[in-house]
Amino acid sequence: MSEDSLCNGTGSSKAIPSVHIIGGRLLGGAELFYVRLVNALHQRDHPTLAITHPHSLILDALHPAISRTSIPMRGIWDLWSRWQIRQTVERFRPEIVQTYMGRATRLTHLPESKRCIHIARLGGYYNLTGYRHADAWIGNTQGICDYLIRNGLPAQRVFQIGNFILPRQPSSPEMLALRRQQLGVPEHALLIVAVGRLHPVKGFEDLITAFSRLPTALAGRPIYLVIVGDGPLNQQLKSLCSQLGSAERVRWTGWQRDSGLFQELADLIVCPSRHEPLGNVILEAWAWHRPVLATRTLGPAEIAIHQEDAWLVPINDPIALAEALRLLLTDAPLRDHLAANGYQKVHTFYNEQRIVNAYLDPVSYTHLRAHETDSYLVCRLLLE
Repeated sequence: MSEDSLCNGTGSSKAIPSVHIIGGRLLGGAELFYVRLVNALHQRDHPTLAITHPHSLILDALHPAISRTSIPMRGIWDLWSRWQIRQTVERFRPEIVQTYMGRATRLTHLPESKRCIHIARLGGYYNLTGYRHADAWIGNTQGICDYLIRNGLPAQRVFQIGNFILPRQPSSPEMLALRRQQLGVPEHALLIVAVGRLHPVKGFEDLITAFSRLPTALAGRPIYLVIVGDGPLNQQLKSLCSQLGSAERVRWTGWQRDSGLFQELADLIVCPSRHEPLGNVILEAWAWHRPVLATRTLGPAEIAIHQEDAWLVPINDPIALAEALRLLLTDAPLRDHLAANGYQKVHTFYNEQRIVNAYLDPVSYTHLRAHETDSYLVCRLLLE
């Protein structure tokens, strides 16, 4: 098959069986990408096997025709799960075994005589002790890939492939109005929406502090903050809202299976993280055609351009965050400008065809062309 046909999205010239292993139970960023990628490979007729925790929400999100098996993966010392993974892989006979995050990667140790490749996918700057036994590594940002190479992983087996976001279908005006009503938010209010785990690294303290510095209304429109997520700081953050006098204007949704239902309501989506390796929330906001305000942590600073497709502010700086909130909420043309460019970027660089082709088409890696690889990533190169 020619390189042109591959780049046009017709896929690899052969079916590539692959096993995908993940230990998470909820649908966080890594789990949602797992679902999107496995479903996409299945749609292209590549045999796939999903190995998940038996109570994972992933199971309901996968296409029903995808083969699957459940393994407890209770922890990195779960030798029974480690044996089960090995036996399951040997029965399926894949060319590729791809693991997601630490637990699945640490538990996946394939025999030296294997004829398949173990690829570990990383979405963060993790301790690499439990990743070094893999054959190749994927980082979803260039920064993560640089980190892997700086820490001793061979550069020729480290690959940067981003995430993709599926197009979202807009809801009817009636449905949007109903959701606002259910939140107890006036129809004409300006809505700030933030999505994430209520954990110190996500910077929600900074956002709540910044929000409390704003007036209750701008340009005659009341301002509300909607926080979508749950986590260890839940009660502490709610107490902070009360202390700062903004509790009546903050809405807490708890964990949501589809946070996009709230992102779609937003006039502005904020990613206030103190540490963010990629920033899936930003990609999702762009897919909804919504403007983004984010901190200059590693991921957002790599994927976004300040004043072009997002507005970026210093990390852990509530005053700067408040000033940016005030500016963006009072400048609708600026919000429209950021949203339009973000929408264009996500559909150009973070679409399904482009990202899945990168997984299936190593011809796109110029430094591998001399090896005449023709299947999923480095399969033939590493098997030789």
